[in-house]
Amino acid sequence: MPRKDHASQTPATAWLEREGFVHSEHLYDYVERGGTAESAKQLGVDEHAVVKTLVMQDEHAKPLVVLMHGDRQVSLKALAREIGCKKVEPCAPEVAQRHSGYPVGGTSPFGTKKPMPVYVEASVLALERIFINGGRRGYLVGLAPRPVLERLGARPVRCST
Repeated sequence: MPRKDHASQTPATAWLEREGFVHSEHLYDYVERGGTAESAKQLGVDEHAVVKTLVMQDEHAKPLVVLMHGDRQVSLKALAREIGCKKVEPCAPEVAQRHSGYPVGGTSPFGTKKPMPVYVEASVLALERIFINGGRRGYLVGLAPRPVLERLGARPVRCST
């Protein structure tokens, strides 16, 4: 079955529209465990500009969101140091979904179920355009990162490896 050219609205796109941010829609065929390499390949974009949304927790099990380049990993020790925590670790998939309202592989930082602090790898803000999950698997939105992430209250950090 061919992909549609337009996705139905999600809490993420509703948030973007409510806040007045213009974005482009990019649908691709979701591949389990394909990650950002697969979406970048299918969309013909640089994986460095595909930003993954990771739901993590601190040592008190308080959730937080980390935005990272698709071709990089998060240094948990560096992140913990940057945000003043003893420890940071990824949430289990079911816990991440409970906090965000999105399934893993479809997590967006926009329109989350619960408000959570958002941290963004600082170099993401230097990109002209990013592609980030639009609230479902197989769906990215393209937008200029700085104004949207500033409105979201994302705090820049340096924690990539």
